[in-house]
Amino acid sequence: MKRNKTALVTGCSSGIGYSTCLLLARNNFKVYGTVRNLSKAKKIQEVIDKEKIPLKIILLDVNDSESIQNAIRDILYDSRKIDVLINNAGYGMFGPIEDITTEDVKLQFETNFFGVIRLIKEIVPIMRKQGNGTIVNISSMVGRFGVPLNAAYVSSKFAIEGLSESISYELAEFGIKIIVIEPGVVQTNFFNNLKINGLDTSSPYYELMKKRVSFLKIAMKNSPTSSSQVANTILDALNSKRPEFRYVIGMDAKNSIQKKDSLSDKKFMKWVSDGIFQGKPFSR
Repeated sequence: MKRNKTALVTGCSSGIGYSTCLLLARNNFKVYGTVRNLSKAKKIQEVIDKEKIPLKIILLDVNDSESIQNAIRDILYDSRKIDVLINNAGYGMFGPIEDITTEDVKLQFETNFFGVIRLIKEIVPIMRKQGNGTIVNISSMVGRFGVPLNAAYVSSKFAIEGLSESISYELAEFGIKIIVIEPGVVQTNFFNNLKINGLDTSSPYYELMKKRVSFLKIAMKNSPTSSSQVANTILDALNSKRPEFRYVIGMDAKNSIQKKDSLSDKKFMKWVSDGIFQGKPFSR
């Protein structure tokens, strides 16, 4: 009898991670969903208890190497293997680069980029010995192009894109696949964890930041893309014998990337600026 695939998903207390953990567990994956704070796992634990699905919540802080090693050790003791790693944990930061401290940027990268590095470095030796495995990195449409007043977050996603491309070459011969997920704006509780600088009236960027945050709130409210849609794309990719390297999700993401590829830099940057500061949606 073929054993179910074992998946490790980071950041599962809400949003994309939450939806992905539940969907995989409901589709014959043995899932280990991680959270940095177990008190935030009550909602997903209630679903697990009700449905009796193969999903276990474990403590893991992507910023703490010892925490990662302990979690992986426990998973291997329980399942003897890890077939899938989904690097989802992260948060957003908004603000002009002048108003963001260097320490703020370091913290953004610590979670969004170096957290991914830490997981990959622990998981790859396991997958290499197995002779197979899949690593899914959750990026964003802004991993492909820059947007104003979002430099720290955008840069961390650009870094994920470069990392993913690079390691895909070196891990292919060991049977390890890399998949990059690039959603547009997704209806989640993103604002709950969002860090915003530049909304002080003393900031020279105050008026621009008001427009930027207003645009994001409207885009999130009106976005047809849900975390469940992202989770379904991840499931389809994992079940595919020949998955794509990149999956772009949402009309805003697809349209934006198409514009990026077809317009000159100058025209594309004007299109982005008009969209954010004049309220013209990216889906057009």
